[in-house]
Amino acid sequence: MKITIIGCGAYGVSIASMLAKKENNQITIWTENEDNVKNFNKNHQLDNIFPNIHIKDNISITTSFEEAMKDSNLVFLITSAKYIIDVCHNIKPFYHDTPICIAAKGIEHTTLSPLSVLVKNILQTNNICVISGPTFAIDLINNEPAALAIAGYRQKTVNFVKKTLENDTLKLRKSSDIIGIQLCGSIKNIIAIAAGILKGLGYSESTQAFLINESLHDMKHIIHALGGKKKTILSFAGIGDLLLTCSSVKSRNYSFGYIIGSTKDAKEIKKYLEENTVEGYYTLNSIYKMLEKKGINIPLIDLINNIVCHNEDPSKLAKFLIDKP
Repeated sequence: MKITIIGCGAYGVSIASMLAKKENNQITIWTENEDNVKNFNKNHQLDNIFPNIHIKDNISITTSFEEAMKDSNLVFLITSAKYIIDVCHNIKPFYHDTPICIAAKGIEHTTLSPLSVLVKNILQTNNICVISGPTFAIDLINNEPAALAIAGYRQKTVNFVKKTLENDTLKLRKSSDIIGIQLCGSIKNIIAIAAGILKGLGYSESTQAFLINESLHDMKHIIHALGGKKKTILSFAGIGDLLLTCSSVKSRNYSFGYIIGSTKDAKEIKKYLEENTVEGYYTLNSIYKMLEKKGINIPLIDLINNIVCHNEDPSKLAKFLIDKP
């Protein structure tokens, strides 16, 4: 089977590695970086992403959308959410209603739309599913047992992607809530920034657990208000991913929050954003605007937005948790 991965970041490469476990699969990763192709062709490694790890032989890399999409039986979109519109327009000339799996997380900031809605509208297809859950790229490529939630517009698409991606170390569990799965995957990045802020301020795991518990109630409310199902918070994409992202320095969102809490240095904060893709930073703005547009009041999101985007004192976060009704 020919499988296309659009996006050559750590998560794209790790998903390719999962798919490559089945030797009959031929995976082509699209990258915008010509150096990635040159370095990969030398020794089948991507040392700028996973140092000293051999990438499986049934994986190839290209900078050509046409080559990546040619004869593809399945397409994974694993770029930053802010690039999804451009990516869809770039693959559209070569797309023929092939099943699409969206592994990117976030809300597109100009349209304030879940990614599945954008992809559906641009490519004119319902042959779409999404995956989300508690998985760091390095853990996947090291074959640690992990799990993802999967949901889609068509059950046939969900079953096909589940069968293709699932293997001896990766489990997929089906959900009927494509909107809720995406909102969980987006909002948890915002909460992870807040968890990092608390850690940076020197607060204990107890205070971080306090934040996580309170945020679960807010996440349920947001998911329901924006068209998802409250129970989706209990999925791998919900509490599972929230716990992981809010408790590990492997999370760039958590690490970004830690810098805000520990240094409060605008230059260092800006430098981290320039050197890393922090999805929660962009998603925060989108979720804030979506809630404002719908007239939904979530004080925790308001406070995180004020701290991250308007230089409000980070120490207000802990006081907020105590004072919250």
